[in-house]
Amino acid sequence: MRLDKFLKVSRLIKRRTVANEACDAGRVTVNGKVAKASVNIKQGDIIEIGFGAKPVKVEVLDVAETTKKDEAKELYRYL
Repeated sequence: MRLDKFLKVSRLIKRRTVANEACDAGRVTVNGKVAKASVNIKQGDIIEIGFGAKPVKVEVLDVAETTKKDEAKELYRYL
């Protein structure tokens, strides 16, 4: 699954266009490397998002095309 779509489906970022812009600005890293929106995400990847003063670091636990709001938090784990 593409990085921008995962960020939207997991609700880490509210909209896919905002996720795209964050990737283009270099604020998102996958496994320690700056990532484009088209990078494929798989289980076990570490995603770090630099928004504001405190960066958010999560580990991908599952990849799903769609999820309900209540189940979205099961796709990742905060580190």
